[in-house]
Amino acid sequence: MERLQKVIAAAGIASRRKAETYIVEGRVEVNGEVVKELGFKVKKGDVILVDGKAIEKENKVYYVMNKPKRSMCTAQDEFHRQTVVSLIEGKERLFTVGRLDYDTSGVLLLTNDGEFANMIIHPRYHIAKTYNLTINGILDNAQIKQIQKGIVLDDGVKTLPAKIKMTEKDLKKNQMSFDLTIYEGRNRQIKRMMEALGFEVRRLHRTQLGFLRVDDLSQGQYRRLKPFEIKKLRILAEEGKLINVD
Repeated sequence: MERLQKVIAAAGIASRRKAETYIVEGRVEVNGEVVKELGFKVKKGDVILVDGKAIEKENKVYYVMNKPKRSMCTAQDEFHRQTVVSLIEGKERLFTVGRLDYDTSGVLLLTNDGEFANMIIHPRYHIAKTYNLTINGILDNAQIKQIQKGIVLDDGVKTLPAKIKMTEKDLKKNQMSFDLTIYEGRNRQIKRMMEALGFEVRRLHRTQLGFLRVDDLSQGQYRRLKPFEIKKLRILAEEGKLINVD
């Protein structure tokens, strides 16, 4: 048994919140009866109509994209900026699994499977995310140790220990690039970590999510996840595997 609004959302008709509005407005029927109760539950085999049309179960799809810079992780944008969803051909109602900032590129998952998405982004599972970034300065040893042990952000929350690997240091330009692996997904976390240390992020690219990379994809290109990749991601989430950060 599942809540009616969840089933409607899973069919790709509308978001769960919008589905609740449809129910309250009397636009939904179950087995020939109008249902206006938000807590109403349906079972397999029940006939559900929205505005007189029977809903069909939507096929679940899973994509990995090399998100391009200057694109939004939304289906639509009020300022008419490019969205990652618009880059994918298909009729499914897609959404991103987590978000990357407008000017951040790299590994991004898109799907219409809400349960899968929640498993991947849930904070308890600590799936590793690796970024390569360039900052306007040079980290000293004390700051590197801070990153490795965890940094207190502007909201008072301390990040989990992270891994750092230098990739380039330019003393003349007073900038450096490095790989940074984190195990959580707080809002603008990488940029806020650097801001806490007094640096500005000039470039940010997510190179890896769990085991997934997009080295073979140009920015804006995408591909369907393979069945074994979907299974492996589910295992990472279900078991809550935490890569050793000591």
